[in-house]
Amino acid sequence: MKLLVSALEPSSNLHLKEVIKQTQNIELLGIFDKSLGTPLYDISDMAIMGFVDAIKKLKWFLGLADELVELAKDADKILLMDSSAFNIPLAKKLKKAYPQKEIIYYILPQVWASRPKRVKKLEKYCDKLLGILPFEIKYYQKKAKYVGHPLLDEIKVSNQNQKGTITFMPGSRKSEINRLLPIFKEVRDKLPQKRAILVIPPNFSNEKIESLYGDISKFEISKDTHNSLAKSEFAFICSGTATLESALIGTPFVLSYVAKKLDYFIGKRLLNITQVGLANIILTNYNNTTLHKELLQEEVTVENLLKEYQSTDRELFTKKAKELKEYLSHGSSKRVALELRS
Repeated sequence: MKLLVSALEPSSNLHLKEVIKQTQNIELLGIFDKSLGTPLYDISDMAIMGFVDAIKKLKWFLGLADELVELAKDADKILLMDSSAFNIPLAKKLKKAYPQKEIIYYILPQVWASRPKRVKKLEKYCDKLLGILPFEIKYYQKKAKYVGHPLLDEIKVSNQNQKGTITFMPGSRKSEINRLLPIFKEVRDKLPQKRAILVIPPNFSNEKIESLYGDISKFEISKDTHNSLAKSEFAFICSGTATLESALIGTPFVLSYVAKKLDYFIGKRLLNITQVGLANIILTNYNNTTLHKELLQEEVTVENLLKEYQSTDRELFTKKAKELKEYLSHGSSKRVALELRS
């Protein structure tokens, strides 16, 4: 079977790899990590962060969508993953060009946070909607089902509570690293007796690391998120998939995020986004509680980060993290593979 894929995010490609492990005789076309085949473009070309970056690359992405529609003529089915700003308009084009081809959307957009009108578009242009959060299914009238969460397939470790080891994760995008790493370096200087692990995306070259990170000689360097978190008593993490990974592994952490001022204004004032951390969002929908502290914008200071490291209730975190894991229940890769075959 030939499968057209649009997976623009690194996290989407990690989830895609798990799905592919559960399938046989599938040839991928489109946009995905080059370790899975021969994509149109390397996913590093797709990296954008926030509304401002998206506007700057709009023309290029419009052309890319047309390329994918042309490529889809050879595909038996279509799999769209996350990245709703690109994939929903793409779904519309694909359904118009190939009304008989099945379009599957895996990792649904966060309609529960903003822009609920996307629900109608997804139900109109897609044939199957596969959600990874139990509560999001109620926002759809039809076609949507909960298939489990992919991280429950991918995480093979649990927290070992090694006292004295701390993990720092300043993100994977240049803008995130530029804003957070200088603060994380100061925090590291304030904890000289601690073993400090700096997690760097595995696809970063030595040249890119040197250019982006500068002097990181006071850290141990790791490209293994899960094992680094499992070894740590605490973590300082930029917003993103890593926050949920840390929660499911059982490692206490504080979320630290500094966005562009315009992006933050749009998110908070116009879209009314009140929570950033996915673990907090999930637990709030489940039992109206939260798991971790969220430090945003000017709150991200050395003093506040150290305060959270010292004051976080580890026992309460462990209890809440267990509730979160039980709520998500199971992984998703096998169920997604079944949907591709059916």
